[in-house]
Amino acid sequence: MNLHLHNADVVTIIALALLCSLLLALRFRPATWKGIVVEALAANAAAITAVIAFEMLVA
Repeated sequence: MNLHLHNADVVTIIALALLCSLLLALRFRPATWKGIVVEALAANAAAITAVIAFEMLVA
């Protein structure tokens, strides 16, 4: 499996991560910094997974 991430892919990852973290923050309303960090990490993981899955489908 050859995976090549370009600038557009990185921008997409960042945009998806920000959108996911915003939606998670609206849904769960974390009260502590640990909750915010966990949500941000989960959003980043989901965004990276979405972009990699899209790359695999297109390639």
